[in-house]
Amino acid sequence: MGVELSSQSLGITNLLEMVYKEDGEEKDEFLVSTFWQWPICKTQVFGVPKFRHFEQTRTNMQKPKYSFRTLLHRHLTSSVSASKTDFFLFHTFNQTFKTTHSLTHSPQMAPSSSSSLLFKLLTTLFSLTLQTPLAQTTTPLKTFIIRIDEHSKPSIFPSHYNWYTSAFTNRLQILHVYDTVFHGFSATLTDTQANSILQNPSVIAAFEDRRRYLHTTRSPQFLGLRNQQGLWSESDYGSDVIVGVLDTGVWPERRSFDDLNLGPIPKKWRGVCEVGVKFTSSHCNKKLIGARFFASGHEAAAKARTGINGIGIGIGIGIGFNETVEYRSPRDADGHGTHTASTAAGRYTFNASMAGYASGIAKGVAPKARLAVYKVCWKNSGCYDSDILAAFDRAVADGVDVISISIGGGDGISSPYYLDPIAIGSYGAMLKGVFVSSSAGNNGPTGMSVTNLAPWLTTVGAGTIDRSFPTDVVLGNGKKLAGVSLYSGLPLNGKMFPLVYPGKSGLLAASLCMENSLDPASVKGNIVICDRGSSPRVAKGLVVKEAGGVAMILANGESNGEGLVGDAHLIPACAVGANEGDALKSYISSTTSPMATIIFRGTILGVKPAPIVASFSARGPNGITPEILKPDLVAPGVNILAAWTDSIGPTGLETDYRKTEFNILSGTSMACPHVSGAAALLKSAHPDWSPAAIRSAMMTTASNMNNVLGLMTDESTGKPSNAFDLGSGNLNLDLAMDPGLVYDITSNDYVNFLCSIGYNPRTIQVITRVPVYCAVKKALPENLNYPSISAVFTTSSKRIQRKAFIRTLTNVGPVNSIYTLKVESPKGVTVTVKPAKLVFSKTITKVSFAVMVSADNQNLVMDDSGGAFGYLAWFDGKHIVRSPIVVTQITPL
Repeated sequence: MGVELSSQSLGITNLLEMVYKEDGEEKDEFLVSTFWQWPICKTQVFGVPKFRHFEQTRTNMQKPKYSFRTLLHRHLTSSVSASKTDFFLFHTFNQTFKTTHSLTHSPQMAPSSSSSLLFKLLTTLFSLTLQTPLAQTTTPLKTFIIRIDEHSKPSIFPSHYNWYTSAFTNRLQILHVYDTVFHGFSATLTDTQANSILQNPSVIAAFEDRRRYLHTTRSPQFLGLRNQQGLWSESDYGSDVIVGVLDTGVWPERRSFDDLNLGPIPKKWRGVCEVGVKFTSSHCNKKLIGARFFASGHEAAAKARTGINGIGIGIGIGIGFNETVEYRSPRDADGHGTHTASTAAGRYTFNASMAGYASGIAKGVAPKARLAVYKVCWKNSGCYDSDILAAFDRAVADGVDVISISIGGGDGISSPYYLDPIAIGSYGAMLKGVFVSSSAGNNGPTGMSVTNLAPWLTTVGAGTIDRSFPTDVVLGNGKKLAGVSLYSGLPLNGKMFPLVYPGKSGLLAASLCMENSLDPASVKGNIVICDRGSSPRVAKGLVVKEAGGVAMILANGESNGEGLVGDAHLIPACAVGANEGDALKSYISSTTSPMATIIFRGTILGVKPAPIVASFSARGPNGITPEILKPDLVAPGVNILAAWTDSIGPTGLETDYRKTEFNILSGTSMACPHVSGAAALLKSAHPDWSPAAIRSAMMTTASNMNNVLGLMTDESTGKPSNAFDLGSGNLNLDLAMDPGLVYDITSNDYVNFLCSIGYNPRTIQVITRVPVYCAVKKALPENLNYPSISAVFTTSSKRIQRKAFIRTLTNVGPVNSIYTLKVESPKGVTVTVKPAKLVFSKTITKVSFAVMVSADNQNLVMDDSGGAFGYLAWFDGKHIVRSPIVVTQITPL
């Protein structure tokens, strides 16, 4: 009896598949997945007889003060425990941590097909074991999402729900049943109950519920859309396309959701307008055609955490909702969902502004598209996987064409695709022809911070538009410093005030203007400089106000660089970049009586250069499969005007009692619905295009140029941006309408991709629902027919390394077309393409080509992001089909 271990490096994720064998016969397997922020650790695994224990040793290979987390995923009939599974923090180079894991093995139960009576008796006995009354146990309950093989249901059960409540758990523990994009259920279980359920051969996987977070009108014109021409007119403004928004709900009374002059609701719509607190069926109309809310995962988590059902602050009234904070209905108490829904598909709204800023006509990207709202995120509580997956399931069953989800992981770590319900739900949506766009995250400009990485998702970063809300900080010496603000109260009228920086004391909390950190004696009557970070930007102004300060200047640090976003501050306040912040502090240090004032200049249009990649926009490379470039593209996500809730003021602070119909927000959350609306327009104009074709049209026509005909720059550094920052470029909808050629991808292509990254068929079925087969000779992950090319080489003593890529283009333009090639190779890299000419005709609509990327290690030039960048483009005299090329190196584990 012995143990065989195999280890395969999957880029940033090291996946160890361990197979327990007895006399050469495979008995069981499980997965141990270890996630690093960067491939800086080496792992050693030792097996012992009977496989009762094994030890992993991790050694820091990079730098001091580096951390990683270990997550254990128990698979099939093995039970794994660990001596330590939380974060490890290395203090020195070459420091080692050891973790001991224990394995208990139970023989795999085989399904019985010979006797339905025997099966019924077994399941009845099994369910009796599981269905211990909750009142009789003090064992903590957790929410688990259970993936079931849908084809395993015994015929004696009339429905899957009946099967689940008979064989797995009782109906009181079940939260959601999934049957469209995913098959299975979520339930509140003890660890023992979950382990027992996993013994059933019909159970493919189980994973614990996890909390995620939100990635928190002139932009349509900046995308190249014009009234009565181009994509807007050719798509009829997205009419009859249904956009599903998974977010915090909606404030239905807003003018952005008016249904004036809209035609009847599309016949394909199968959804409902779910009633709840302060939300009735009459709140839906021919624009807002459906609304639902999903709270079971939240309530279960709140009960597990506090012993009381509830969400938000002041939990415990009625069934768990304090109605002064939240609505147990689709109504939006947060504002984020109203903002994203109206950005994607809001109607034309005249005289729109936020307290006079950005005044004009507000409209969504697809003004005639229909909206269906799925409330999965709750104020102050985040968004739970079990609810998100239920919303995906319901939205696709309801008949949506596009799903917009501005949500991501909250711990900075991307889960493998088979443990990520957003990846799982969006895969099922893709199979039904539904386009899914997702936000890239707001943890930029840090490298490898991008989230929502699945290749069937469209991942959207954020850029600026040509509109700004500038301020001038005028110092006592006459010098002016530039900033931004959305402050709309009484101005300072040019009056000079003493300028102070609490950080001079050396106290970090005071420099950040944290709550109760400021000394009123030194702040009262002064303009206060606060460093950005650790608390909400607008909350710092409230701290200054409570300490007696008259105004605030919010200064960026090095990590934020020159990236600025406007805020509707409660006191006169503005934000300045890192350079201006340093100048302010230098002025204070060199002047005995520093003075300053702030001048608010309102709204400025035609800002140049624009767009710029927002400093907060999450960056590549892809931390799970670096062979797939993420983000895919960027879209407007800075200072975006859109509809807002009446439930809270524009700052989102509980003490902000102002009401506003519109608000101005920034984030990749705002960029994502721009792409969702764009997809609705493209779907309306090209109803036969697949989700992959729609994404390809956007990516290959995206631009990396700004409005002064220079390369787009990175807001955090001022340097030219690269493909890790902006993917293929900035969304250009006029060109996306007619891309000429597209890179299409089928579900079989995605299965081959999952096989290529080392997932076994059982693991892949967690994502795909249906059983799959992986060929003995597996494909390479870089050969997925993606609209970008990412060549990942290892650091090696070998001077020349090569990789070959195969791509296939489908003609969606003129029937008889000839495309010629243009290549710009990364520095130190040779790129050859065969053939160099693509010829399409009535009978030849698809043409494949090969790309050979050769990197010379002695001459390869990497920039600060760790990549080298180029592109290839196909040109027919009208269309330019452009794909970025990225070359990067990783150190093998």
